[in-house]
Amino acid sequence: MTLITPLSAEEMTAILLSLRVSLVAVGAALPFAVAAAWALSRKPFPGQFALNVLVHLPLVLPPVATGLGLLLLFGRAGPLGQILESMFGVSLAFRWTGAALAAGIMALPLMVRAIRLSIEAVSADYLEEAAVMGANRWQMFRHVVLPLALPGVIAGAVLGYAKALGEFGATITFVSNIPGETQTIPAAIYSALQVPGGEWAALRLTFVSVAISVAALALSEGLARRQARRA
Repeated sequence: MTLITPLSAEEMTAILLSLRVSLVAVGAALPFAVAAAWALSRKPFPGQFALNVLVHLPLVLPPVATGLGLLLLFGRAGPLGQILESMFGVSLAFRWTGAALAAGIMALPLMVRAIRLSIEAVSADYLEEAAVMGANRWQMFRHVVLPLALPGVIAGAVLGYAKALGEFGATITFVSNIPGETQTIPAAIYSALQVPGGEWAALRLTFVSVAISVAALALSEGLARRQARRA
């Protein structure tokens, strides 16, 4: 087996699952990232420090610790996991949806940081003009801040997608490494390295991961420049 050997069915399954998990993770985390970035970029308010710590905690904690926390909270014996299963019939542990949750939480700090910097770069003059015209905070955010900060939102989403695509520690702790269900590209690379002669499969998956990330960055750059020209 060599590097140019066609991808196997198992490898293709892991790639497609990673794309789906990362997309769902970013789509679910993005509204929370925008809201948190807007809140943290405003003047200090009670609880702002706690919010900042909560948002950025996955960035400084070992990923395995984050995965353990998710397992204790959202596992079948966890308080939130029991509520979701009893009320909505939703089970996250050892499911691809749980992998998306873990990836979204790990990606959230990077998304918030990028979006917050973009929001803070919006000139206060625009906000003052909007306030003079009678706009409330929601209207200022929707019609002034968000359009001007859109390149940062796009950048944050791409950073989050790349992080979600490469997430391993929290995911494997929370949802294990189940082929076809929770085995994303990083987990598949790990599994390949446990098999004698699996280095080539691991390298192929690594190159695929790099190619996807580069394509996402190129798309982000193009969208950001297009939005900048419109602005």
